Amino acid sequence: MKILIADDSRVMRQIVIRTLRQAGYDGHDLIEAGNGAEALDLVGSQAPDLVLSDWNMPEMTGIELLRALRAANHQVPFGFVTSEGTPEMRTIAEESGALFLLAKPFTPDSLRDHLDAVVA
Repeated sequence: MKILIADDSRVMRQIVIRTLRQAGYDGHDLIEAGNGAEALDLVGSQAPDLVLSDWNMPEMTGIELLRALRAANHQVPFGFVTSEGTPEMRTIAEESGALFLLAKPFTPDSLRDHLDAVVA
């Protein structure tokens, strides 16, 4: 499986990657994007099986990325791993087609719980 991690913080991308490995997803192809626009391009060129995105990023936010993907009829599974998780954000994410919104900080167990439901 190919997983795209989109976050404007290189450190946060590395934390997500480390947590994915700790959660048992260490045999997968992991690709990174520094913002939503870059992620949108990578979805087109790399065809990931899953997108994990931050909400707040420059160039194109995570929710703008999700909406652009759905508008272009890309149905790649999409989840947010972000610092905020207000009820309003969760509603917007769900209505836009996200499978989950996981608020930071997160653990390998909480990440695995969300991903197992998606990739099973």
